[in-house]
Amino acid sequence: MRITAIDLIKTLQGKGFTAYFAGGCVRDMLLGLHPKDFDIVTNAVPEQIEEIFEHTVPIGKQFGVILVVQNGHHFEVATFRSDSGYSDGRRPDAVIFSSADQDAERRDFTINGMFYDPITEQVFDFVGGKRDLQAKLIRFIGDPDQRIQEDHLRLLRAVRFKNQFNFQYDPSTYNALKTHASLVIHKISPERLRDEFCKMLINSTKPSNSFEELSHLGILEKILPELENLRGCAQPTEYHQEGDVWTHTMAAIDSIPKEASLTTHLATLFHDIGKPETYKVAERIRFDSHATISAELAVKIMRRLQFSNRQIQAVSWCVEHHMMMASFFQMNDGRLMHWFHHTNIRNLLATMKADAAGTTPVDLTFYEKIEHLYKLKTAQHQSIPKPLLNGLEIMNLTGLPKGPQIGKLREILIEHQLDGKILSKEQAIEWLKRETSGSRN
Repeated sequence: MRITAIDLIKTLQGKGFTAYFAGGCVRDMLLGLHPKDFDIVTNAVPEQIEEIFEHTVPIGKQFGVILVVQNGHHFEVATFRSDSGYSDGRRPDAVIFSSADQDAERRDFTINGMFYDPITEQVFDFVGGKRDLQAKLIRFIGDPDQRIQEDHLRLLRAVRFKNQFNFQYDPSTYNALKTHASLVIHKISPERLRDEFCKMLINSTKPSNSFEELSHLGILEKILPELENLRGCAQPTEYHQEGDVWTHTMAAIDSIPKEASLTTHLATLFHDIGKPETYKVAERIRFDSHATISAELAVKIMRRLQFSNRQIQAVSWCVEHHMMMASFFQMNDGRLMHWFHHTNIRNLLATMKADAAGTTPVDLTFYEKIEHLYKLKTAQHQSIPKPLLNGLEIMNLTGLPKGPQIGKLREILIEHQLDGKILSKEQAIEWLKRETSGSRN
């Protein structure tokens, strides 16, 4: 991707235009990291960019941004600009094509405001970004209040960058974050909140730092009040010596390997989110049915943040079943393989491991036994057998209408196949007749 990005720079410069890498990719290169993408800035206007490159998409042409597709890679190529007003708290009301230094001054943080010419290997820093990288500071460019008013999402981005890179805040930046915390509930789309929220989880070796800071700044209670409610929710000390539900949840998300799936990160974050709602004191502190309530709250939160239905289903399934570790050892082989071949089982096991790792004292013995059982059984049964009877056949044989009961019968039949109790279609039919004889009488 980098080679193709350099080719784009060469092409623009070859046509007589100025062209640089911009923003996050420059920051990452100076930090010794590998950029995930390369944004390009130039003094060529959008129409000229479209003329120069064969495959383009006008994703933000009114703001001077053209998507260039080359060698299977996508690059945002933007014209140098200065902005005039942000009445919607996100996009400029108007743009004026300008120069490199003016373009840098309208960006968010100094560490994101640098340009780099890969041909001459020269860094162009009009805002003190190199200085702040060396000092490990997050600093708004120019007036912090104005930068936040222009785009309220910068409140979250400041927290994410600070904790992703283990930096500190410049005092003026920190004070602005405290002052404007309430703006997160105004003019930020759910999708943008969701994306920043997910990046905090997966782009940091210790994501709890971001959530602790969001809480301290008064931002978390505005965007995820259900998570803020975990603070001060006591747990039974005989099982949780680490402290309240918040402390446990933060330790759990910190235990997850960075390369784990987003589903695992989200399921771990939400796995006990129903505990405040189910808290009661009987013979000890109890949270009866908290896994079910937590799954329902996870669905509610994720719908609010406009996650996909597929992601919501995957996360809520893990949350709902995260307490069933002991159940695996009580199942016959057929039932066990029904679970172990579920498409989401690896995320469920990872969530269970994080739950255990977030508990003091940490004891992964039970989890390791399940992991061993999983590997043993899936090696013996590498796939789910083809059903001997499909749903339509079950309906015809039983006279039952289409519905959940048909699916349940089909599942039990597959379990018996895995158990070796049913080996042929004839045996399946006989079993089905016995199983449903009462419902037809």
